[in-house]
Amino acid sequence: METVKNSGNKQITSIGQSIKDTIRNNIRQYAMLLALVAIMIFFQIATGGILLVPMNVANLILQNSYVFILAIGMTICILAGGNIDLSVGSVVAFIGAIAGTLIINMKYSIVPTIIICLLIGALIGIWQGFWIAYMRIPAFIVTLAGMLVFRGLTVTMLKGLTLSPFPEKFQQISAGFIPDVFGGFGTKLNITAIIVGLILAAIYLISEIKKRAERIKYNFDVLPLPIFIAQIVVVFAAIGIFTYWMAAYKGIPVILAIVGLLIIAYSFFTTKTVQGRYIYAMGGNEKAAKLSGIDTNKVLFFAYVNMAILAAFAGIAFTSRLNAASPQAGQNFELDAIASCFIGGASAYGGVGTVVGAIIGALVMGVLNNGMSILGVGSDMQMTVKGLVLLVAVAFDVISKKKSRS
Repeated sequence: METVKNSGNKQITSIGQSIKDTIRNNIRQYAMLLALVAIMIFFQIATGGILLVPMNVANLILQNSYVFILAIGMTICILAGGNIDLSVGSVVAFIGAIAGTLIINMKYSIVPTIIICLLIGALIGIWQGFWIAYMRIPAFIVTLAGMLVFRGLTVTMLKGLTLSPFPEKFQQISAGFIPDVFGGFGTKLNITAIIVGLILAAIYLISEIKKRAERIKYNFDVLPLPIFIAQIVVVFAAIGIFTYWMAAYKGIPVILAIVGLLIIAYSFFTTKTVQGRYIYAMGGNEKAAKLSGIDTNKVLFFAYVNMAILAAFAGIAFTSRLNAASPQAGQNFELDAIASCFIGGASAYGGVGTVVGAIIGALVMGVLNNGMSILGVGSDMQMTVKGLVLLVAVAFDVISKKKSRS
């Protein structure tokens, strides 16, 4: 009897130790997730339940879609050595001006316009990437120059005026929803959104079981089964709640589907491909990466070309959302993207961070903006709060790293 009792105590101790190790190894990610949940609960109570109304959740996604896109690109730049791109806000405005000129003034159709805008974004990235990667001019200087140049070109192209309105089909890029092909089956819920949620939950379950089986096969450490099951349940609950929000309003926004595909693609690229690992290697130690045979110039060049293309796409999305091409568009967008990355766990020195973490950081900023706007907090105080959140997040990262080394 005593033996059974002791073995039970050992098992409980083992599980407790596993929980501690898991939290310690992923402390920044868990901290930001908990912070996001806490912020959402606070504003849900403070706004009298308005924050998490399905319509407001959908609007929150639509309003912050450009930040999600920019944060993905900025994550790659930061991973490649702690570099940032200060020009993305001006590139967003410049691409918006080009789209407005082509569609409204020159009567171009939407698809050719999008292709031209993305190609121009690539050219911008090639231009800046050349100076940064091959001439080794600091990224801060090159992109600061880009911020001024493209803002000036935007004002010149638009002659200080705002171009509007855009065709309805162009507006649907950031305001449209995927239609319910099942017609709701007599309910008020969007059945297509529910089915997509179920598919995502199934894919997550299969991938996690497969990943666990592979780790066991090669004798790697895995979470104890109770914790693994609890993790699955929590993720399922999150997917279920989010699916309900989407299904109860108008379904899945088109821009959310696009951003979701970007998150999956870039997460796979950074974690499962050789080129993605090169980015982490360069950010960790560029000299060591060079000695290992990695073409660090090419890696850095790719980071800024990729960033400019995503900035061009964000410009299309934002212009579609605004339904106007404005000389003032994109101001401080670079700061939102950078803050999202650092709040989401990216290291200011490079080599540490994830795409999903950057999205979590962007959600933190978006919920803060939305919640404070609902409460009627002024823009000056909103900036103050966001600045303090950024400082606390980075300070937490620095302090936790110091403790782990000691």
